[in-house]
Amino acid sequence: MRAIFQWNVGARVLELGRRTLIMGVVNVTPDSFSDGGLHIDAEKAVVYAEQLLNEGAAIIDVGGESTRPGALAVSEEEERRRVLPVVRDLKRRRPDAVVSIDTYKASVARAAVEFGAEVVNDVSGFRWDPKMAKTLAELKVGAVLMHTRGRPEEWRSLPPIGDPVLIVKRDLLQWAERATLAGIKRDRLVLDPGFGFGKRFEENYPLLAHFNELQKMGFPLLAGVSRKSFIGRTLARDGKDAPAAERLYGTLAAEAVLISKGAHIIRTHDVRFAVEAARVADAIVASGG
Repeated sequence: MRAIFQWNVGARVLELGRRTLIMGVVNVTPDSFSDGGLHIDAEKAVVYAEQLLNEGAAIIDVGGESTRPGALAVSEEEERRRVLPVVRDLKRRRPDAVVSIDTYKASVARAAVEFGAEVVNDVSGFRWDPKMAKTLAELKVGAVLMHTRGRPEEWRSLPPIGDPVLIVKRDLLQWAERATLAGIKRDRLVLDPGFGFGKRFEENYPLLAHFNELQKMGFPLLAGVSRKSFIGRTLARDGKDAPAAERLYGTLAAEAVLISKGAHIIRTHDVRFAVEAARVADAIVASGG
C-alpha cells in the first residue's frame, strides 16, 4: 500500500496516495525526443495543455529545454521566452490548473512561479544551479527532486552504476537532506529516481522492479518512464529500437507496475491512456494488490 502524503505546493495542498495523479508533459522545444517542435508555438502549447487537463491530467509540466542525450543547452533568456507565455496564458484560461515548470535554472523557476507555476520540477536534483535550493525555499512552492548522473552530453560515456536501487536511494536521501537544510520544507518535496537519466538501458529495469524499495525513504514518489529509450529498445524489431511514437503500450505496462509499487505521480506524454491505466492499477492497489 502507498503511504498518504499532503504535498504543500504553496497556495494549496495536494493529497498524494489515495489515487495516482497524472502529470501531463508539454514540451515547448524544437528538439524533444518525443514531440519536438509540435508545441513550440505558445498558443498551440496552451491549447495542448488544456487538452491534457480535459483528459484527466492533475498537473501540467511545462518545459523549455530538452534533456535528451546530446541536446544543446538553452540560455536562460531563451528558456524564459519559450515557457513564460505558456504558463501565463494557461493560468489565465484555467486558473485552477496546477502548473509545474520543468527547469534546472533558478531564474527560470522564479519567473515561472511569478507567472503562476506552483511546482518546480528539477531534473538535476537542485545541483546544476547552486541558487536553486535557496530559490525554492524562498518561493515556498512544491518541488520535484530528481536523480541524475552527469550531464546529458556525458551519459553515453558514464561507467556502470552498480546497484541502481542502492545508489539512487542513497543519493536521493542525501540530496533531500541538503534541500531541507537549505530551507525547503519536507512537505514540499517529491522525489523522482530519474529513469534514463544517466542510467544505462539494463539499469532501468532493476530500478523499476524494485521501485517499492524507494518508499522506505519516506517521501512521495514521482516516476517518468513515458516513451523512454529503454522501453524502445525492449520493443525493438528487426534490430531497430521502436520509435518514440510506438512506445505507448510498453509505457503503460511500466506505469502500471510503478503504481503497484508505490508511485504517487506518473509523468507522461499520453495522458488519456495513462489516466485509464491508473484507474485500474489504483483499484488493484486499493484491494490490497
